Amino acid sequence: MAAIAAGTERKKVLLLEKGTKLGKKLAISGGGRCNVTNRLPVEEIVKHIPGNGRFLYSPFTVYNNEDIIAFFEGLGVALKEEDHGRMFPVSNRAQDVVDAMINELHRLKVDVRLSTTVNKLLMDENKILGVRLANGEEILSNAVVVAVGGKAVPQTGSTGDGYPWAEKAGHTVTDLYPTEVPLLSNENFIRLRELQGLALRDVAVSVLNKKGKPLVTHQMDMLFTHFGLSGPAILRCSQFVVKEMKKNGGNPVTIRIQSLMDYNEESAFQMLFKLAKDEPKKALKNVWKGIVLERWLLFLLERAGLDPQSIGADLAAEKTRLFAKELVSFEMTVNGTQPLEKAFVTGGGVSVKEIEPKTMASKKKTGLYFCGEILDVHGYTGGYNITSALVTGRIAGMSAAQL
Repeated sequence: MAAIAAGTERKKVLLLEKGTKLGKKLAISGGGRCNVTNRLPVEEIVKHIPGNGRFLYSPFTVYNNEDIIAFFEGLGVALKEEDHGRMFPVSNRAQDVVDAMINELHRLKVDVRLSTTVNKLLMDENKILGVRLANGEEILSNAVVVAVGGKAVPQTGSTGDGYPWAEKAGHTVTDLYPTEVPLLSNENFIRLRELQGLALRDVAVSVLNKKGKPLVTHQMDMLFTHFGLSGPAILRCSQFVVKEMKKNGGNPVTIRIQSLMDYNEESAFQMLFKLAKDEPKKALKNVWKGIVLERWLLFLLERAGLDPQSIGADLAAEKTRLFAKELVSFEMTVNGTQPLEKAFVTGGGVSVKEIEPKTMASKKKTGLYFCGEILDVHGYTGGYNITSALVTGRIAGMSAAQL
């Protein structure tokens, strides 16, 4: 996007790509469909970018999500809107998005060099001078845009190359950590794989601090796995687990799952107890069938010390209260996340305090620009990270071309 923006300004542009083809990460994004942006209002988009999303208010005044939509439709990629404002190509093919951008690079006569690795940035005390390649070749330029991604999904080429370059240019790189990543748990039932493969639909998942107060809650789907937890609600909560573990010295963090929505412990108890007493001869697992998935129901009954085959007539109020509590606030501990390489998004990066928001220019070196995931900006999945990358890329390219 930065190269297209600079090329649109009729400047001589060179795009260096260390991989064998362009757009590898874009081609696999959105499950291979490429969620190119999100059509929610700007305020909502910023809310869905918990990692320094407010930094984007200023760039959005220059180029925004509606501009992204117009850009792709102008390239002949018809888009459609799905739930929560997510925009996809009508064809459902991410490769169509990549191909359209590559065709635009060719139309603008941007010089593209594949399989070309940059080793370092060339600079003096005040300004950028160009880059040195791995083969020793030096390419001089009065403007360099660094758009090399973070450390997530390294098989696409984003292996963190840009962080040392930024530091050598005088920039601060904040701590890097995985976000939008599955969580690990040492709970006995996880290790025994009792719930492996169980998906809970539309549950409220909260991350609790050491005082038991929710740091964040997301109501979405989730999945129990052989190593811990995954699924949309878990991915969104993951960065808050990482931050809480940093704060508490690496100790496990408590996750709360509310699977019986619209009830608190008392109202859930009243409902469950009444159902059981109304059908006193029926087995509890049949009385409460359908309240939640059967596998989850049986697991929680066991946790509450209730025999699924016991009948309503024998049900004690105390045990029912325990079961009601499990349904509305099941708690378990997690002890970390899968590694950064397994994450969808990198948390941390080049400090946005050192970047000019309306131009993406470095405040440390004239002629140096940063955009995309290398910046300390990260959002939830749903088109928010791509929006940030395309907006900052467009502005970096436009600004570099003005130099």
